[in-house]
Amino acid sequence: MSLNDPIADMLTRIRNAARNRAKTVVCMNSKVCKGIAQVLVDEGYIKGYEVQDDGRQGKINIDLKYGPRGEVILHDLTRASKPGLRVYTKAEAVPSPMQGLGIAIVSTSKGVLSGRRCTEEHVGGELLCTVH
Repeated sequence: MSLNDPIADMLTRIRNAARNRAKTVVCMNSKVCKGIAQVLVDEGYIKGYEVQDDGRQGKINIDLKYGPRGEVILHDLTRASKPGLRVYTKAEAVPSPMQGLGIAIVSTSKGVLSGRRCTEEHVGGELLCTVH
C-alpha cells in the first residue's frame, strides 16, 4: 500500500480511535510521527507511545488518554500543512487554537515542537496540525 501523507494518516487514526473510545491505536513509524506523538505526550493529550520494530518500517503504539468520567480529551485534530499546500509560520505568528486551550504542532529546525515551545525558543517552521 502506497501512502502519500503519513501525518494525515496518523491524525485520522488517532481521531477515529478517540471517537470509538479505543485504548490504543497503531500508526506507521516515521521521525515526524514520533515527534508528533512526543508533543502530544508532553502536552498531556495522550498517555504515551511505544515504537515497535517489525523488520520493516516499524509501528507506533499510542495509548490514548480520557478524562476521569471517560470523556474524550482529543476533540479535534486538524491537518494544516498538506503535501499540495505547505503552510509555514514565523515564531511570532504561531497560531494559538481556542485562545490558548489547544496547541499547534510545528516542524522546525530543532525538531517537532509545540506552538508554545516555538514561541519560547523563537523558531518558526512548517505548521503541521492543530489540536483542540
